Amino acid sequence: MADRTVSKRTDGQWANKKDGADRASSLHKTQGAAEREAKRQLNKPGQGGELKVKGEDNRIRSKDTINKKDPNPPKDREH
Repeated sequence: MADRTVSKRTDGQWANKKDGADRASSLHKTQGAAEREAKRQLNKPGQGGELKVKGEDNRIRSKDTINKKDPNPPKDREH
């Protein structure tokens, strides 16, 4: 499993980055586009993990567990 983070770069682009990676997997003009791509990558077979989305202030504004096989998942109060 590979967790991912969506955040805004200093050049104004939104990055979809695998946690621990040196470079972004993809760059986007909008936060929504970066988030959709991160979710698509986490939904691939054998993937899954946590998606963290940061706002323009670089603070985490949402977290979501995607495609993770957990027999007792926590109750998601956000969605």
